[in-house]
Amino acid sequence: MKQNLLDTKDYIVFAIYFVIVAAYGLYIYNKKKSASTGSKDYFLAEGSLTWWAIGASLIASNISAEQFIGMSGSGFKMGLAIATYEWMGGLTLVIVAVFFIPVYLKNKIATMPQFLHQRYNGTVAMIMAVFWLLLYVVVNLTSILYLGALAVSSISGFDLTFCMYAIAAFAILITLGGMKVIGYTDVIQVFFLILGGLATTYLALNLVSTHYGTSGVLEGYSLMTSKASEHFQMILKPDNENYIDLPGLSVLIGGMWIVNLNYWGCNQYITQRALGADLKTARGGLLFAAFLKLLMPIIVVLPGIAAYVLYKDGAFQSEMMQDGSVNPDRAYPVLLNLLPAGLKGLSFAALTAAVVASLAGKANSIATIFTLDIYKKVLKTDASEKDLVFTGKIAVVVAMVLGVLIAPHLGIDKKGGFQYIQEYTGFVSPGIFAMFILGFFWKRSTSNAALFATIGGFGLSLLLKFLPGMMDLSFLSEIGFSVKTAAGIYEIPFLDRMGIVFVFCILGMVLISLTENRKGVANPKGLEIDASMFKTTPGFAVGALIIVGLLVALYGIYW
Repeated sequence: MKQNLLDTKDYIVFAIYFVIVAAYGLYIYNKKKSASTGSKDYFLAEGSLTWWAIGASLIASNISAEQFIGMSGSGFKMGLAIATYEWMGGLTLVIVAVFFIPVYLKNKIATMPQFLHQRYNGTVAMIMAVFWLLLYVVVNLTSILYLGALAVSSISGFDLTFCMYAIAAFAILITLGGMKVIGYTDVIQVFFLILGGLATTYLALNLVSTHYGTSGVLEGYSLMTSKASEHFQMILKPDNENYIDLPGLSVLIGGMWIVNLNYWGCNQYITQRALGADLKTARGGLLFAAFLKLLMPIIVVLPGIAAYVLYKDGAFQSEMMQDGSVNPDRAYPVLLNLLPAGLKGLSFAALTAAVVASLAGKANSIATIFTLDIYKKVLKTDASEKDLVFTGKIAVVVAMVLGVLIAPHLGIDKKGGFQYIQEYTGFVSPGIFAMFILGFFWKRSTSNAALFATIGGFGLSLLLKFLPGMMDLSFLSEIGFSVKTAAGIYEIPFLDRMGIVFVFCILGMVLISLTENRKGVANPKGLEIDASMFKTTPGFAVGALIIVGLLVALYGIYW
């Protein structure tokens, strides 16, 4: 074990967090146990989650170490521009609430593969079920586990491997209670996450003001904007070294939409929280989550920028170094270690809460897809409800064990943890989103077209990733196309790649579908959709307009 960096007060605060979450989880489990007899109740908490529990659970599942550590690291490296993932995510949640959730609920969808089976066919559904399991375990679960354990180890001084085991065990305990336990304990997790996150931001801004001989949070923020003005631009120009990750207007009108709509609208890990509720409750939960998303950059981006300002002026020179170079992902742990006793325990609890909540949500989604879309449909078609729940619990444990085994070998590159996850899930997002969006709103799209989008989209993503490095593409710059040169190698920004691949998949799907429907007969597997499904309540409409107004103001200020 490394030198312990936590004080007795920190352990007391952390113990309070642990006891509250564990006791409340046990209370919810015992209170709801009598009604927990079916698989849908276990996996979806059917009818049990309130709007505030759904919203809190969405954020708890979304915000994890890749945000606290990875996004703070991106804040250190590229500034406020990385907040576009959070702010655009808030608007995306409104869109998903209005247009996506009604379709799922009207057609009684429990899993994303079930949607594909109902809309296309069993082949498409099974291919994607297996694919999602691999993606969730190999990329998402392991990255959350690794980055979370790395952060916890940096703050506590405990061995990295021990931290992985401890976090995984805690997440398993919560996940085995089912979606109700996850949903309601996530409310407490979010409370600690926001309170501890704001405490760290407060410290970071105060550190900046103190470093320059003044005091106060507002003074610290003012100093940050003047000392690192280039870090407060939302739309990066082509000459910015970080343009490759956030290519200008693509964050507003390009690939960023595919990232967010696919993540929030076509992702079992996220939509599962709303699939067991009625439409009004589900929409209320998504709207609540959208407001919380607007708050997240204050918690996860500003500390990284503060660390950058201090580092640029001579602070943290050795703490930010790893293997002879600056590692942006060390920014958040470095700041946490400066917190006074007690507050460090609170921030430590916040980080742990974010990691554990995300792991629990991801493990539950893995278990849901495996149990309902593979075990029930292929391995044991006559499985009882009791068998399904038991299988789901076994799947949770197996997934977490695989995560612990794979995590130490995770190859997070120099982009930083957050960008690593975004880019490599981006290889498949355009094809999946194309398959879903046409599946929703165009009844003539066919199963073969969906397979083309999945396989062809992935293939083109790989081609556009590696082919430019082998060719002289300088002529593209002359016609205004986004090409970034790094060490003499041409590379298309991954958000632009996603936009290109998405258009390719849509066109391919349309051509294949029209060819297969020469007689103009609509696909008989089209979903049940009518215009009345998309009407919203006045309260939801007002909330949505407030979010749009806030986003317009934020982008106007930090353009």
